[in-house]
Amino acid sequence: MEETLSITEEEIKRYYVLHEQKKEMEQELNQLKKKFHHYLDNTTGKDRKGDIQRGNYQVLRQIRSAIKYTPEQTVQKLEELQLSDFVITEKRPDTEKLDAAIKLGLVDEAAFEDCKNTKVTQAIVVKEGK
Repeated sequence: MEETLSITEEEIKRYYVLHEQKKEMEQELNQLKKKFHHYLDNTTGKDRKGDIQRGNYQVLRQIRSAIKYTPEQTVQKLEELQLSDFVITEKRPDTEKLDAAIKLGLVDEAAFEDCKNTKVTQAIVVKEGK
């Protein structure tokens, strides 16, 4: 990637303008998608695949479904049916208790330094001056 030695006001302004346009475009796209779904709900039925053909353009609606089990209810039912082999017991550290113990001096923080992961994210925010 080319190293940038200076940033101009025009580049910052361009970023700001593009970011605003992106928000407007996403809003318009969401409105159009909602309209397409509403139309297809009325013509083909809710949660049914369908299509709209106008001129050279076609809108295709795909329907995808995924099944997820409610964890608490499923575990309870598995235990009632004596199928506890189907239940995963997950061991996780109680980081709130660990942090509290470190702050109180009950646990040596250095002992856990190699266990820590720090997630760092970068964000660019540009505001228009008043």
